[in-house]
Amino acid sequence: MNETLSLGRIAGVRVGLHWSVLVIVVLVTVALARGRFPDAHPGHSAIAYWALALLTAVVFLGSLLTHELAHAVVARRNGVQVDGITLWMLGGAARLHDEAPTPAAELRIAGVGPLTSLLAGGVLAGVAAGLDALHASGLVVEAFAWLAAINVLLAVFNALPAAPLDGGRLLRAYLWHRTGDRARATRGASAAGRALGWFMVVTGFVAVLYGRDLSGLWAALIGWFLIGAATAEARQAEMRSLLGGVPVSRVMTPDPVTVPATANLADFLAEGPFGQYRHSAFPVLAADGSVTGVITLRRVDATPPRARASTMVHEVMRPLGDIVTAAPEELVLDLLPRLQASPVRRALILDEGRLVGILTIADITRALTWPAAPGPDGPHRD
Repeated sequence: MNETLSLGRIAGVRVGLHWSVLVIVVLVTVALARGRFPDAHPGHSAIAYWALALLTAVVFLGSLLTHELAHAVVARRNGVQVDGITLWMLGGAARLHDEAPTPAAELRIAGVGPLTSLLAGGVLAGVAAGLDALHASGLVVEAFAWLAAINVLLAVFNALPAAPLDGGRLLRAYLWHRTGDRARATRGASAAGRALGWFMVVTGFVAVLYGRDLSGLWAALIGWFLIGAATAEARQAEMRSLLGGVPVSRVMTPDPVTVPATANLADFLAEGPFGQYRHSAFPVLAADGSVTGVITLRRVDATPPRARASTMVHEVMRPLGDIVTAAPEELVLDLLPRLQASPVRRALILDEGRLVGILTIADITRALTWPAAPGPDGPHRD
């Protein structure tokens, strides 16, 4: 989940918002301003309800951020690099660069999230009780009480033993510790995640169809997300199992076709697709043979036909600074996150500055789908 708006760094961790986080703000604000607040404490002005509801929604986002920051801080203390935190429609996500090195580290990283939410709920409940004892505005007390309850609910839901929830991570840590097989543990937690997801989808739609409860749609949406995320985790675990320790040089396309930086676009197009340029992206070389960037057919196609004869490749290429690069000995799993985040979806493989290959997502997919080699006892599958 890529961020739309950066909030800078908190505790050294990059924090951002995805545009869909507005959905949370709107839903919480409307539900409180038009439902819970006026129902529990009638007689206040509409401005008071809406202003306090909006403030409560923002504080709720703050509690989500605190939950994710707890994950990030503990992850770093356990040697796991944190790429950032993004808040979005269904909560927050701390992006960890690597997996936990041990089951114990997994336990600590996952467990701190629900504990933080539970602690936040307790503190907020204490504040609500204190304000009530001081005879503060009932509306304000109601806001703190709601925040306390939602944080406790967040802690309980996240503790459910199903991936990708924190409880799923705890389940994986337990299975990993018992079996010694992280991939097998991930498959078990992912299966639990899919089961929970389908349960929420079915019960959500039943609530809508038979109970006329539209909140069931929200449960179904969360369930659908759980199914997709749990499935993705299982696939990622399988990928890590297959590609663990595999260097880039094993899956890259060596000696790719290149394009001179001084070639014009008309000549470039004249060579393909029946000439040498049969792909959709090509490394661009300067006169001295050094790599200067990548030219894609999309960029060429965006150039007006009348201008192609007078437009040089280097004028429309993506410069080298915008392209992911890697060394031949770098591990595919280390390169993959950068490759997936790249708009070009390709990496140039350089050996001491010299172009030796190119790697695409398709190359990695091909490596993953290649039939397994038979072992000493014969073929593994028909």
